Amino acid sequence: MAKLSENEIRTRLRDLPGWELTSEGIRKSVKCKDFKTAIALVNAVANLAEAANHHPDILIFGWNKVTFTLMTHSEKAVTEKDLALAASIERAAP
Repeated sequence: MAKLSENEIRTRLRDLPGWELTSEGIRKSVKCKDFKTAIALVNAVANLAEAANHHPDILIFGWNKVTFTLMTHSEKAVTEKDLALAASIERAAP
């Protein structure tokens, strides 16, 4: 899988509201209405990740905030797989 340039990533992130490029990959935090909704989101993303065979780092902070970080670890860079999973996460997020 080809690594994407920083310019290409930033351009593509314009279509993914709230996602940002960090040194660890692309990242978004989602604030849910309650703990149950946050866990439901994590479970939904787990299913998407399994189907894509591409797994994000997931952090549950507090009782209602979930942060997703995507990077293709084998490439040590952001690839098309990360942007595709981010788009899927967008559709799943409340």
